[in-house]
Amino acid sequence: MAKIKKSPSVLPLIKNDPWLEPYADAIEGRHEDVKRKLKELTGKKGSLDEFANAHNYFGLHREADGSWVFRELAPNATSITLIGDFSDWHAVARYSLTRLSDSDVWEIKLKPEALHHGDHYKLLVTWPGGEGERIPAYANRVVQDEKTHLFSAQVWFPENPYQWRVNGFKPDVKPLLIYECHIGMAQEREGVGTYDEFRVNVLPRIAADGYNAIQIMAIQEHPYYGSFGYHVSNFYAPSSRFGTPEELKQLIDEAHSLGIAVIMDIVHSHAVKNEAEGLARIDGSYDLYFYGDGRREHPAWDSLCFDYGKNNVLHFLLSNCKYWLEEFRFDGFRFDGVTSMLYYNHGLGQAFGSYGDYYDGNEDPAAITYLSLANMLIHKINPAAITIAEEMSGMPGLAIPVKDGGIGFDYRMAMGIPDYWIKTLKEKKDEDWHPTSIFWELTNRRADEKTISYVESHDQALVGDKTVIFRLIDEKMYWHMMKDDDDMTVARGIALHKMIRLVTASTINGGYLNFMGNEFGHPEWIDFPREGNGWSYKYARRQWDLVDRKELKYQFLNAFDNAMVGLIGSVYNFQALPVRKLWEKDDDQILAYGRGDLVFVYNFNPSKSFDGYGVLTQPGKYEVVLSTDDPDFGGYGNIDQSVEHFTLSDPLYAPHGVEWLKLYLPARSAMVLRRVPDRKPRAKKTESKPKAEKAETKAKAEAAKAGAKPKADKAEAKAKAPRTAKNKTPKK
Repeated sequence: MAKIKKSPSVLPLIKNDPWLEPYADAIEGRHEDVKRKLKELTGKKGSLDEFANAHNYFGLHREADGSWVFRELAPNATSITLIGDFSDWHAVARYSLTRLSDSDVWEIKLKPEALHHGDHYKLLVTWPGGEGERIPAYANRVVQDEKTHLFSAQVWFPENPYQWRVNGFKPDVKPLLIYECHIGMAQEREGVGTYDEFRVNVLPRIAADGYNAIQIMAIQEHPYYGSFGYHVSNFYAPSSRFGTPEELKQLIDEAHSLGIAVIMDIVHSHAVKNEAEGLARIDGSYDLYFYGDGRREHPAWDSLCFDYGKNNVLHFLLSNCKYWLEEFRFDGFRFDGVTSMLYYNHGLGQAFGSYGDYYDGNEDPAAITYLSLANMLIHKINPAAITIAEEMSGMPGLAIPVKDGGIGFDYRMAMGIPDYWIKTLKEKKDEDWHPTSIFWELTNRRADEKTISYVESHDQALVGDKTVIFRLIDEKMYWHMMKDDDDMTVARGIALHKMIRLVTASTINGGYLNFMGNEFGHPEWIDFPREGNGWSYKYARRQWDLVDRKELKYQFLNAFDNAMVGLIGSVYNFQALPVRKLWEKDDDQILAYGRGDLVFVYNFNPSKSFDGYGVLTQPGKYEVVLSTDDPDFGGYGNIDQSVEHFTLSDPLYAPHGVEWLKLYLPARSAMVLRRVPDRKPRAKKTESKPKAEKAETKAKAEAAKAGAKPKADKAEAKAKAPRTAKNKTPKK
C-alpha cells in the first residue's frame, strides 16, 4: 500500500522557517485550537469583541434612570449580600442578591438612593461550610483603609467624569522607543508618588528625552506595594495608592497630547493568593478562576495560576483587555510572565537549546489559545495597538500574526541582551570584550519577529542586583561625580555606559527600552519598603536632582541619551533598515556596521587608539553626527566632529562598489557618521543600493579571508590621560 505523503503546511510561520517543518503538527494543532475556541465563544455570527463584554454585565452599574444593578459570578455560593457604609457593614436583607434561575449569576437591583458615589462596600458570601467577606471580581475601584489597612471596593460614579481632550490618538512609533516607569517610585521624596505628580513632573522629562512611548508598571490593584505590581488582586481597578481613575485618565490624555503612546504592564500570568482581596476563593471554591489541583499554585511565585481552559476565565481576561483599552485608552500591553504561561512547568529549570524543546508536549495549548485570542481581540479593537511579550524561552512564532500560525504579539522582549551585558561586566576584563560576540548577541534573532532590545529594565535594578552604571563605578559614584573630578574608574564607567547603550539601541529590529532614571545613570538599586529594610522608601524613588545639578556628570549621560534617542528616532522606520556588518576585529576590538546612510564605529579597546583605521563601506562623503567622546557627553573631545571624511578607492575593492573609510578611533569610544547625499549627478552610473550592499558584504568577506588589515597612517595615538582627581562629592 502506497504511503500517503502529507501536504506541506500553508502556514507562513512554517513556510518561512524550514527547520520548523518537523513540528508542523504541533504548530498547526495549536492554530486549529484557536480557531475552534474562537468559534465556540462567538458562535456563527458573533465576534470576539462582542464576547469580551463581561465588565459591562458583571460588577456594579448605574442604569439610565439612576438605579443600580450589581452582578457576580459565584456558582459555589449559597447566599451573597452587599455590605458597606450604607448598611453600617451589617448584612441587611434588602441588600441580598438573588441567584438568577438556571444560572451561576447572582444579581441585585437597587433604587438610586441606596448607594452613593464614594461608598465603600464588599460582598458577604456564604458557601457550604463557610463564609467570608470578598471584593467583587469586577470592582473598578478598590481602596485601602489607612487605619485598618483592609481593602474594600468603592462606588465610583463621579458627577463629572473625565472628559477626554485627545481623540483618535494613533501611536507613531517607528521605531518604538519605550520609557519604562513606575508611578509610585517616580517622585523625589520618600513616599508613594501619584498620577498627578508623574503627569506634572515626569512626563515632560520623558517628552524632552525623546521617547515616544511609556510602559507603566503596577497599574492593576495589588495589596502588597513591594510586589512591584505583579501580585494583582483586582484586575479591573487601577491602583488607588497613586490616585483616582480620573487622574490616571488625565495622565494618559496628557501623554497623548505630547505624542507619547501609553503601554500598560498587564498581568494575566497569575494572581495573588490573598482571599480577602483577590479572586482566590471568591465564592468559597478553589477552582472558579484557577486550577483546583496541583497546578493551582505557582511553584516559584507564591501565587495562583489561571485555568485558561475555562470559558469563564477567558471571559474575564479577554474582557479585561478590552476594558483597559476602551475605558482608559491605553495603547497596548506588555504581557508579563508569558514564559510561565506557555509551558506546564512554567519554563522553570528548562534549557531551550533546540526547536524540539518547544514541542515536546510541555507546552500548554489552553494558555497559547488565550494569548492568541487576546492578541486578536486587542488588534481588532485598536489596529494600532502595541502588544509585547515578556518571554525568555524563545518560543518560535510568538511575535507572528495568528493568521500566519503565530501567537500574535507585535514584539517580544529580547531578554538575553541584558543578561549578556551583566555577564560581560561581571566576568570579563575590558581586554576580553569581543566585538564578534557583541554583534552576534545583539543581532541573533528571528528575522520574522520584532524584538524590544534593552540594556537594563527594572529587573536589573532590583535589590540584590546592580544597575549597569553601579557595576561600572560602584561606590565611586558617591565621591567622584563632580564634572571637574577626573577619576579614572568613573571615566571608564561613563564611556562604557554610553557605548553599551548605543550599540544596543542602534541594532534594534523593533524597539528599544530604558527604565526610568537609567538614562542618566541613576545610582544604587530599587528596594521597596519591607520588613527587612524598616519599611523605608529611601530606595523606592528617583533622585531627579542628580541630573538637574549642572555640576554633576549625570548630565553628561542624560545629554548623550537624548542625542542617541533623537538620532535613532529621527530616521523613520530605522528599526526596519538592514544591519550591514562592515568590520569586526577582535584583536583590535573594533566593530563597524551600517544602517541606511548611517555608519556606527566602535573601539572597545581600553588602551589603544587607532589613527587612519579603515572600514569598507559605500563610497561618498561622511560627516560625524554623534560621538561618545564629545565633551558635552563627558568625553575628551579627541574626535574633531567638524571634519568631513571622504572614502578612499582601492583597486582591490573598487569592482565591488566599496571603498575605505579611514578614521581616528580613540580608545573606548564610538561614533556615528552619516553619508552625505551627492548634490551633483555622477558621470558614471552607480549601482542600485541593494546591489551595492551585496558588493560591500562580499568585499568585506574577501578582505577578512585574505587577512587584510588597514594600515595606520600614523603611529598609534595615545588616549588623552585623565587628570588627577581634585574634588569629591559628599557621600549620600
